Parts: sequence; C-alpha cells; structure tokens
Amino acid sequence: MRIRTILAVLAAGLAACPVSSIAAEKPPVRVAFVYTGTPGDGGWTYQHNEGVKELKRAFGDRVRITRTSTLDGAPEESTYVIRQLAKKNDLIFTTSFGFMDPTLAIAKEFPRVRFEHASGYKSAPNMGNYFGAMEEARYLSGIVAGRATTSNTIGYVAAFPIPEVIRGINAFTLGARSVNPKAKVKVSWAFSWYYPDAERKLASKLIDGGADVLSQHQDSPDIGEVAQERGKLWVGYDSDMRRFAPKAFLTAPTWDWGPYYVSRVRAVMDGSWKPDSFYGDMRGGMVGLAPVSSLAPPDAKERVAKTRAAILSGAFSPLSGPIKDQSGTTRIAAGKVMPLKDALGWNWFVDGVDGEIPASG
Repeated sequence: MRIRTILAVLAAGLAACPVSSIAAEKPPVRVAFVYTGTPGDGGWTYQHNEGVKELKRAFGDRVRITRTSTLDGAPEESTYVIRQLAKKNDLIFTTSFGFMDPTLAIAKEFPRVRFEHASGYKSAPNMGNYFGAMEEARYLSGIVAGRATTSNTIGYVAAFPIPEVIRGINAFTLGARSVNPKAKVKVSWAFSWYYPDAERKLASKLIDGGADVLSQHQDSPDIGEVAQERGKLWVGYDSDMRRFAPKAFLTAPTWDWGPYYVSRVRAVMDGSWKPDSFYGDMRGGMVGLAPVSSLAPPDAKERVAKTRAAILSGAFSPLSGPIKDQSGTTRIAAGKVMPLKDALGWNWFVDGVDGEIPASG
C-alpha cells in the first residue's frame, strides 16, 4: 500500500509540473571556446565572440560558457589548455587553424567530449570542423578594390602561407581583375594572425611601393589606420571595421558565427550532434560583405550587387574559369569550376598576384 501511495504522489507531482520546467532542471551544457587572441582585436576573435554572445542570448542559463585564449602555433601550450577544458566541458570549439592537431590529440583522449575546429580539415568520431566560403566575399571585395585603385597597385598584408590565405588572395585578385585587368595585387607576409606593429610596417612599405588600396588577412584594423593616415583606401577583414578608419574604409569580407554555434549546441541538447565538415557560404549567412562605403565608385557598388546576386542564385562561382597562374598557364578552363577540394588545398597564385608563396615563416 505504501508503494502505491508513493507512486501516486510522484505521478501527481509530474502531472502538475510542466514539461518546460522538467527540461529546465537538466544541467546546463558546458561549452568552451579557445581563441587565438582577444575580442579586442576587432576582427577574427571579435567576430567569434559576437557569435558566443548570440549563443548566450539563445540559451541563457541552459549553457555555461568558458572562453580562453592560447597562442596559435604553440602546440604544447594549446594542447595543455584544450586538455584542461576537456576535463570540465561537454563541447569545445577551437577557433584557429593552428589548433587543429592539438584538438585532434585531445579528442582522442576524451572520446565522450565533443570537439569542433574552425578552418581545419581533420576529424574524429567526436571531432568535426567548420569554415566558410570566404572566397565569395573576397571576390566581391576585390571588385571594389579593383574599381577604386588609380595606381593599379593594391597592397595585401597576408598572414601565413596556408591554403586558406592563398585562396583568399587569389579570389580577391580574380575579383579585382574582373573589373580592372591592369590591377596587380602585391603581397607581403606577416607570418602572424595578429601582430599590429609588423602589420603597420608592411602596410607603409606597400604604400611606398605604389599601392593606393590596401587589403589584409589579419585580425587587427591597424592596416586601415595606416591607410587613413596616408590618405589611401582600405578593404578590411573579419568584421565591419569602418569605425577604425572611416576615411579609408571601402568594405570588408565578414563572418557570422552565431547561427552555427547555436545550431551545434542545440544538437548537443537534443542528442543529434554528430561530427561534420561544415562549409558555410553567403547564401547561408556565415559569410558576408560589409556595406560598400561612399568612398567606392558608384559603379563598384552596382557590380558588387550584380555579382552577389549571381553567387546567391548559383549562376556564378568565384572559382569559375578561365583561371591562369602567375606563369600564364591556364589551370581552370573557361566553363569549368575549380573543385572545392582543390580550392581547399590551393598552393599557387593566380595571374595578377605580385609575390611568392614562401616555404615557411
């Protein structure tokens, strides 16, 4: 009799308790993010952090978020940091290319923890990777730069000689030369994602060499500030950086990580999470282009709008041929599109790039 009474009380209690309150009693999903810098960089990490804010808005107390930074390219330090996070979290996002191998190593050590790595290509049963078709926005920003330059020399401060960066330089150059066949993109290497002093020096040197428009694969707005100080124009990266150098800013390829973070945490919550190789694009919203400023020629805005519409409809790809390399050899024939797997491993420059791909830093 006592057992029946207890069961009846439990049943009555559950019936009186709404499903939402039962779900709310579940422990929060513990999510960690490993940054390669601070949100104060105004670029790459800033945009990831904006995505984390969106995640917090979406789930509130149902997520417990940890954010930390470690040096990209310091495997021992990165491995230690990721291992410590794996002891206390359910899902870990590592947000830079150099974290790929450390993330994979720790994923093997902690098979019950889920891992996601940005911009890499390695995976495991509990580790996926994610990135986006930034070549689409790079191409569009190249159109703006190609129309804005009067010297036909565009300076580009690059980070590391890896396919991600090479792909961005090539797409930018193809966009610039689609509207200005005389344009050259002169590349200088910083061998860093975030090194403002070096970026400023390289930007000044490119201007001294004749560049009247600058672009970048760097996380800081310092290149734009140099452009403004010297009366030149600038294409930023990662976020809409116009507030840093409004008298130089033309546009910027941008990232929006929030929807992806929300979707992956939701998958953990509902039990549907699986490792994936996600490649977002402009149509899905992960990749975008900051509004073109009034400093750009009006016809540049029109050409960007037309090309963007063609990309979104699938009628055009920035990887469409003909594409020639620096020697003038046709690598992608007219009417063909470079396969994505080849673009993800791109290791040569297109015609119009003034520079070399170094073996290492």
